[in-house]
Amino acid sequence: MHDSERRKELGLFLRARRDQALRTEYGLPPISRKRERGLRREEVAFLSGLSVTWYTWLEQGRDISPSRQVLEAIARALHLSDTGLAYVLSLGGYASSVSTAPVAGSAPPHVQRLLDALDPNPSYALSPDWGVAGWNKAYEALYPNIATVPAGDRNLLWLVFTDPYVRDLLPDWDVTSRRFLAEFRAETGQRLGDPDVKFQVERLKEASPEFQESWDQYDILGFESRERLFHHPAVGVLHLEHHQVSPSDRPDLHLVVYTPAPGSGAEEQIARLMELGA
Repeated sequence: MHDSERRKELGLFLRARRDQALRTEYGLPPISRKRERGLRREEVAFLSGLSVTWYTWLEQGRDISPSRQVLEAIARALHLSDTGLAYVLSLGGYASSVSTAPVAGSAPPHVQRLLDALDPNPSYALSPDWGVAGWNKAYEALYPNIATVPAGDRNLLWLVFTDPYVRDLLPDWDVTSRRFLAEFRAETGQRLGDPDVKFQVERLKEASPEFQESWDQYDILGFESRERLFHHPAVGVLHLEHHQVSPSDRPDLHLVVYTPAPGSGAEEQIARLMELGA
């Protein structure tokens, strides 16, 4: 990402977080009877120990170079999470939490063999632009479309926001789609100017009103292992745990692995899925 793009993204992110701040958390009265969210620029500047002019320039994406201490002070003032702080620092040029390696078109052979060895746990590999670079038989049994969609559409965000099958597969689609987008933004902050990432974002804005709405909220979340529900038309609701790891020799790839939640009976459901797939 060029410096100008990075400054613009930082300014837009700070503006969004400022607009969404809950005033009661700061001991401040509502701006109006119907407006309980949103801090004024002068309020953020005061809480950060900055001049209003300097903070305004930062939100406007001006060609200035805030120190790490300044960005940390703003992050504290906006009550950002550790993930949000890392995102702000990366856009300020002080840290890099995302890979800058070239995007992998497909998983290298040794990573694909690892995915295959993870059967019958549904697993796939994600590239930095969230393209699905590889998957195993169990994942294909859970989501058959992964093997048939055009290679250019084999991107997790694209599939989540545009494939009706995925929307039916996820009973909590509204929550999951927003969380995926927040994780994507946290991971790819410095890559938003890269052609692969930029292409995915722009075409999703055109294809999905839900994506456009969520994108404009500038939510940031770090990945956390968690339980997930999948409603498969053949075996019903599967209760799985969602994990993510990266090979030490290919840190640009994230391996996503779904394991049966304890006591859920998902092992038998996955086994039936594999039989149907065979």
